[in-house]
Amino acid sequence: MSVHALSDLRQISALLRLQREAAQQQALREQQRREAAERERDLFRHSVGAVQPLKHAPRVHQAPPPAPPLPLQLQRDEQRALLESLSDEFDVASLLDTDEALSYRQPGVAPEVARKLRLGHWSIQATLDLHGLRLDEAREALGQFIRQAHRQGLRCVRVVHGKGHGSPGRIPVLKSRVQRWLVQKSEVMAFVQARASEGGAGAVVVVLDRARRSPC
Repeated sequence: MSVHALSDLRQISALLRLQREAAQQQALREQQRREAAERERDLFRHSVGAVQPLKHAPRVHQAPPPAPPLPLQLQRDEQRALLESLSDEFDVASLLDTDEALSYRQPGVAPEVARKLRLGHWSIQATLDLHGLRLDEAREALGQFIRQAHRQGLRCVRVVHGKGHGSPGRIPVLKSRVQRWLVQKSEVMAFVQARASEGGAGAVVVVLDRARRSPC
């Protein structure tokens, strides 16, 4: 065997010996750690003494309260009452003033109210656009709009019904229906044709009665 081969063997032998010693030292440290942990557990058990697990009272799992039922029946009743309260057969011609704006005011409402409405005394607070709706849809939408606006305390609103240019014969059918429906609403004090800047003959401006607050 050559000198170089003997030298290599001695180096490999030395390397293996070092690895064995390192593994032994690691195993010794791990054994010492386990023994120390066991001594600490023994010391804790000796200090505390015998223990018994706590008794837990039986737990009652309460289901969350059910969600309040949706007032579907109330909504249906209101919609039915709304549709029944606005008649298409109502003759509005006798109630409208004969001015060019075909204005309306409830009995007992001063003419000054309609005059101020024409002059824009009240700022328009909400607008309902009825374009594209069928007559039954427009009637329901108008009733809900007026009722909601009144509940919110709004005083002046606008209803856009269009000028009838797209209707057969270019007759503004929706305009006359809107007038019929509005005069049947107790919340409506007066209405006039909108000014040119607010829609002109294609809209009406409505002033509502003050909402009556329920007594506390």
